[in-house]
Amino acid sequence: MGFNCGIVGLPNVGKSTLFNALTATAAAQAANFPFCTIEPNVGRVAVPDERLDMIAKLGGSAKIVPSQLEFVDIAGLVAGASKGEGLGNQFLANIRETDAIVHVLRCFDDPNIIHVMGSVDPVRDAEIVETELMLADMESVERQITSIGKKAKSGDKESKEQLAILERVKTALDAGKPARTVEISEEERKAFRMLQLLTSKPVLYVLNVAEEDAAAGNEWTKKAEAMAKAQGAGSVIITASIESEIAQLPTEEEKREFLETIGLKEPGLNKIIREGNKLLGLQTYFTVGPKEARAWTVRKGAKAPEAAGVIHTDFERGFIKAEVIAYDDFVKLGGEQAAKDAGKMRQEGKEYTVHDGDLMLFRFNV
Repeated sequence: MGFNCGIVGLPNVGKSTLFNALTATAAAQAANFPFCTIEPNVGRVAVPDERLDMIAKLGGSAKIVPSQLEFVDIAGLVAGASKGEGLGNQFLANIRETDAIVHVLRCFDDPNIIHVMGSVDPVRDAEIVETELMLADMESVERQITSIGKKAKSGDKESKEQLAILERVKTALDAGKPARTVEISEEERKAFRMLQLLTSKPVLYVLNVAEEDAAAGNEWTKKAEAMAKAQGAGSVIITASIESEIAQLPTEEEKREFLETIGLKEPGLNKIIREGNKLLGLQTYFTVGPKEARAWTVRKGAKAPEAAGVIHTDFERGFIKAEVIAYDDFVKLGGEQAAKDAGKMRQEGKEYTVHDGDLMLFRFNV
C-alpha cells in the first residue's frame, strides 16, 4: 500500500514535466500547448528511505524493496470544466479515482510558455481549479440528496446517516468551502469516503518556480504558501525542469553534486513524498531477512493486524502476534540478533499501535 496522487492544474503549469521527472520517464508529453496530456499517465516510483539501506546492510539482505508511490498525470483543467468545457468530464472522472491531489501552480514567468489566463497568478489559478471541483461536487451532492433522501424517509438507517453528512457538505459548499473542511467523526468516515467527493481529497500544492528561485522561492510562492497555510494544506517549492535534469543523471553521486551546485539539499521528489505522507497520515514499517529488506506503508494509528494485512490478507486474518524492534535499537545494536540478545525485541499483540520505523515479523495461523 502506498498512495495514489493525481497531478492537476491549469494547462502549461509544468504538470507533465514534473510527472516525467518523478517517474524518470518520458511517458507524458510535455509540450507547450493545452491538453498535451490527453490520457492520464500513471507512474510508480520508489520511495527513497535511507533507513531501508541501513536495515539491508545490517540484515545482510540480498535485495532491497522500497515502498511505491503512484502518480497520475491528469489533463489540464480550464474554467468551465464542471460543465464539460475542455476535457472537463474526463478530468473530473480521473481525479475521482485518486487518494490525494498534487496541485501544481505556476510561479514563474516565461514569455515563451503560454499561460492560458494571460498572466501569472498562482492564487487565482488555484481558485479556478478549486471552484470547478466544488461546482462538480455541488451537482453530485444535490443529486445524491434527492436519491438518498427518498430512502431516508422510508426509515433506512444507513441512508439517514448519509443524508446527514450530505446536508453538512452542502452547507459547506454553498459557503464556498470544500468538502474536506467538514468535520467528520471516525464512525462517519467510511460513509463520507463513499460519497466520492472531489473536494474531500487532501491537497498538496507544488509551487513550480524558475531555476533562480529554486532555493528561496519568490513573491508568487509567498502568496501561494499563505493560501495553502490558510487552508491547512501542504506546499512544496520545486523547479520541474531541474527535477527533469536530476532524473536523467545516472548515479546518486552525480545527483548530489548537481544539487550542491544549485544550492539544494535534496530533490523535490523527496519533499513531495514527505509532505504527501504527512498529508495522508501514512508511515513506514520494515521487514528484513537474508532474501530481502522491504519497506511497507501503513496509516498512522494502525494496529499490528492491519499492518500485517498490508503484506497479505491471511496475515491479518490469522494474526497471532508481532515481533517488533524499533529502528533506532536495530541500528544502534547492529542488527536483529543483537537487538534480541539485548532484550529489545518485543512480543506485541492485536492492540499494538505501529510506529514509524518499526521492524516487524508477524506470526499467524490460518
